[in-house]
Order: sequence, then C-alpha cells, then structure tokens
Amino acid sequence: MTEAFIQEVFARIDAANGADPEGESAPAALIYGQRMTACLKGLYPEAGPALQIAVRGQHIERWKLPRSDYPPGRAGYHRWRTELQRRHAERLREILQSLGADEELIGRVQHLVQKKALREDPETQALEDVACLVFLQHYLEDFSARHESERVIEILKKTGAKMSERGQEAALALDLSPASRRLLEAALA
Repeated sequence: MTEAFIQEVFARIDAANGADPEGESAPAALIYGQRMTACLKGLYPEAGPALQIAVRGQHIERWKLPRSDYPPGRAGYHRWRTELQRRHAERLREILQSLGADEELIGRVQHLVQKKALREDPETQALEDVACLVFLQHYLEDFSARHESERVIEILKKTGAKMSERGQEAALALDLSPASRRLLEAALA
C-alpha cells in the first residue's frame, strides 16, 4: 500500500466529511478526522494502512444519522452506535472499492471501524485509544461544561476502562485545563 493511495483515501474521506453542516470555522467531521490522524501519528507512528484509514474514517458522515433518531436511554444509544459503525464501515467500503482496494484491506478497515475484538485486536485497541484521546484533548472541556462533575467522572471512568495502558499513560500526559485534569485524575484513580 503506497502513501499516495492512503492520501487519496484521506482526500475522499475528507471530501465526504467536508459536507458536515456543523462546525464553526470548518466542518466538524472534517476536523475530527484530521485530529484522529494527528493523534494516531503521535501515539502509534507504526500504524499500518488499514488502521490509518479506519482512524481517519471512523466517523465518516456521522451527522447523517442523528442520535435524536433513536430512543433515549442506554438501549437507544447502543442501537444508534451499532448502526453508525455499520454505516461508517459501508461508506469506507464504497470509497476503497472505488479506488481499487482489495477485499483484504476493505475487510480489515471495516473490522476496525466496527471495533471488533476490542481487547484482543491491537489495532482495534489502538483506534479506541486514539478516539478516547481525541475526546479528552479536544472535546472534554465542552462536554464538562454541559454536565455535572459526577456524570463527567462516570463517563471518564468508562473512557479510561476502554483504553490500553499505553493510552491511559498518554491521557495523563495531555495538556488539559486544571479543571479537566482534576476530573480525569479522579476518574483514573
């Protein structure tokens, strides 16, 4: 797999995410994918093509399936997340097929974005680590402002539990505001 091929896949993912109607200075999905790639390069510079593509496209066109389309509560949330993962996997299949990718790469990317074998598959775990770190680095402040501290700590405990030791160490090394740092340390204690 050449670097030129990966960059073309990224360009197609970015073009799709560039249509996101949300975002202040740029489409939110586009920024998210770019942040995911930057985090992956910092934490897992050895990542192969399938992981690089899965990380960039994890939330491709996510806005097309709003959370509000599903019932409130845990069951509704899980149904929404499962359908999102299926749609992301299918959309990435379309892009990869259009570029002539083989079925092995396509299947691997789909496996990763659907987060199969999370604890057993090192690449799936790496994708989860990156997603958690991007949330902590870029979205925790806003999330914390909308929720009670106890709820934020509960979510951060769940986030930490999904991460590998390498991911948790990276989380504790993030440059966070003092308030976010306190919440994260309380959750990971």
